[in-house]
Amino acid sequence: MSKQNETPVLIVSLLITAALLGAGFWLFGKSLGLGGGSNLPIGSNSGQSAGNIAIPDRISQGTRWIVSGDGSAERQAAVGAIASKNYPQAVADLEASLSQQRNDPEGLIYLNNARIADQKAYTIAVAVPVYSDVNGSLEILRGVAQAQNDLNQAGGVNGVPLRVAIARDDNNPEIARQLATALADDSSILGVVGHYASDVTLAAAPVYEANKLVTISPVSTSVKLSGFGQYIFRSVPSDFVAARSLADYMVNRQQQQSAAVFFNSQSGYSQSIKSEFVSALSLGGGRVVSEFDLSSATFSPETALDQAIQQGATVLAMLPNSGQLDRALQVIQSNQGRLRLLGGDDVYAPKTLEVGKTAAVGMVLAVPWHILANTQTPFVTMSRQLWGGDVNWRTATAYDATQALIEALRRNPTREGIQQALRAPDFATPGASSTVQFLPSGDRNQPIQLVEIQPGKRSGFGFDFYPVQK
Repeated sequence: MSKQNETPVLIVSLLITAALLGAGFWLFGKSLGLGGGSNLPIGSNSGQSAGNIAIPDRISQGTRWIVSGDGSAERQAAVGAIASKNYPQAVADLEASLSQQRNDPEGLIYLNNARIADQKAYTIAVAVPVYSDVNGSLEILRGVAQAQNDLNQAGGVNGVPLRVAIARDDNNPEIARQLATALADDSSILGVVGHYASDVTLAAAPVYEANKLVTISPVSTSVKLSGFGQYIFRSVPSDFVAARSLADYMVNRQQQQSAAVFFNSQSGYSQSIKSEFVSALSLGGGRVVSEFDLSSATFSPETALDQAIQQGATVLAMLPNSGQLDRALQVIQSNQGRLRLLGGDDVYAPKTLEVGKTAAVGMVLAVPWHILANTQTPFVTMSRQLWGGDVNWRTATAYDATQALIEALRRNPTREGIQQALRAPDFATPGASSTVQFLPSGDRNQPIQLVEIQPGKRSGFGFDFYPVQK
């Protein structure tokens, strides 16, 4: 294909893919593990512009649908029953809805909340990026819902059940700050699972710190969060760990020395992992020969690739945030296997498999967790039974964040008590596949899992992510 004709075809392909993914279908049959679509009905509330919803309407314990709305008659009736405190009816409606739509985490959270009714409960909140990433929101909620469901079925925290409030920040830093203030002002909220993008977590973190309310992000990896405050934690390893894993793999496993880096200068996450990769590669004996800003108005995938080759690159390190994944995929398609490929965790997406196809085969990504490396764990067994499919790393790390809050509640069910428990040298609790422990910086003490794209049948696209053997 000529370079002249290549870009329009790629753009059309990416637009079609985006439309399919955004339609809300469960693209992977019984696999939720790639972070793909959901067949949950998305209500009008979730589609509103980020600035059109009042802060109180962004938070719900069951009186409104935050992520997914409409659906069956029972599902629609449930929120009205909760609002009127007709909890038996709400339980019946939600059980009926979930019997038809088992992979509905928001429904399961509200069901557990309705079962609690007006009894004493410990309450935590989870913040999700609905407007910018509905599927990512559902992935996180599945982890929180599973942890809540397991706990409450087992009798709660010393006999006290766990209630969960869902908050939508739409991945907007200013909205996140306002939500953090609202959550902090609600004395019943004892901890928060969130937020999503590193920039958003960094924006909300000072509010949580000032109000002594613990937040544990299941997704944010920017090194700027390390040591940010005494109440700021995350259940994922930082970009420091991911970048070093990628650099070590490139130099010692691939035996390559020269890389070109593609990143988004407008994303804190992308800047973070890019800077860490440049440093790690230099320390490991390699070098970055060129850097390309995917957000530049003049960016051209073909021109950038030609320049990278001319400057001696043998590896392309794709380190975009999800907002610039389309442009990164254009580079991968233009490359057509000429140079080796590495990537950060935001490249771990179904779109990468569907659009990248054979051009993405052999690409190695750094992610916090992968189900195929942990198939025998109780978490995986239970998640498959609960959701009817495989889950991905965002669900696992959200589950771990919730488990950490649960264990801290067991030790001391107050805001400051939770912080003290998480900071204690002996703090540890079982997670999705390994023990959840935190470093003094608030970072998760856990290694990275490398995965590689190879032909396969799990995704439905003909290609899958597989764990790289250590």
